[in-house]
Amino acid sequence: MFQIDPSARIPIYEQIINNVIKMASLGVLKPGDKLPPVRILAADLGINPNTAAKAYRDLEAKGYIYSTVGRGSFLSEQATQNFAQKQLAIEKFTDACREAVTFGTTSEELISIVKKITG
Repeated sequence: MFQIDPSARIPIYEQIINNVIKMASLGVLKPGDKLPPVRILAADLGINPNTAAKAYRDLEAKGYIYSTVGRGSFLSEQATQNFAQKQLAIEKFTDACREAVTFGTTSEELISIVKKITG
């Protein structure tokens, strides 16, 4: 269900988060769909259960999923296509801006680029 790249620069828990958001935005996961239990997800991906649990905690904190004791974790209504796509795009944009700033790009240059794009 989820795919991760252990050699990627993106932490594994963030890759899981991005997978859930992407699957929600594509309509593969729909509100109310049950996510795999943390231990099963961790076993399937060959990762530490704490990593999977961290991803689920972050998804819950962002409102993408909700958990019910004894029943599991489910995709929330908030994880609709447009919302999920927008959030994923904002997160990617933020990461790109951080990287650009690391290499010396100024805020004025970033603002100039955004203004060109938005008109």
